[in-house]
Amino acid sequence: MPHLTSTTAGATGTGVRTALGIPGYAHPLLAPAQWAELARPGTPLDWVVLDVAAGPGTRPDPHCLEAAGRLHTAGVRVLGHLDLTYGARAFGDLLSDAHRHLDWYRVDGFLLDRCPTERTALPEVRRAITTLRAISDTAHVVLGHGRHPHPGYAENADQLVTFSGSWSDYRFSQAAEWTADYPPDRFCHFVHGVPRGHLDEALRIARWQGAATIYFTDRTDGGGRSDPWETMPGYWDDIVSRVGTGVSE
Repeated sequence: MPHLTSTTAGATGTGVRTALGIPGYAHPLLAPAQWAELARPGTPLDWVVLDVAAGPGTRPDPHCLEAAGRLHTAGVRVLGHLDLTYGARAFGDLLSDAHRHLDWYRVDGFLLDRCPTERTALPEVRRAITTLRAISDTAHVVLGHGRHPHPGYAENADQLVTFSGSWSDYRFSQAAEWTADYPPDRFCHFVHGVPRGHLDEALRIARWQGAATIYFTDRTDGGGRSDPWETMPGYWDDIVSRVGTGVSE
């Protein structure tokens, strides 16, 4: 049976509860105000990804320890970043990183980034998830595919990131038919380059496609030269307000 954890943030007009999933900001030393903002009471967060140095790093980082501690105190779920490199990552290295995340930062689960999507890779991903649950039986596991994978992946993780990309692609995207068999709290969408004037439209698309965990930003990837998720969107307060109160029809 899949492990499910429902979001608790505001409801949309169709009864779908929507919350923010934070893919991972820049290091807390570089973005202290942004990490502090995430711990503000009432922010409609599903989870926040902690990526110390393409993973947990080689030793405990005091700035990340402090940031993770504040989030835990605020009741926010913290996920450790694990890179699957589309199935090329050695299993032992992945497990070692998971233990460091748990031992040092007391994470509540994991985002398995760059997760493969093919059916042939499913057994190895299932093995990784089973092992992660063995070392942390309450771990919330999110698979960072970035697009729709083989439907078998939905039976093994709490959530799947089924879209990660630009607004120009998102506004014309469609959900895979098989996703209709699952509740919205199983799916996440990350969209960059969303103009402020199209924020409500983006939220409606997420609702129509059945994704309850979202992250929208006006930052862009600079044609692949920068990370659009490293800083908060310029309309952070606006999106917090919209997600917290729900999106009307």
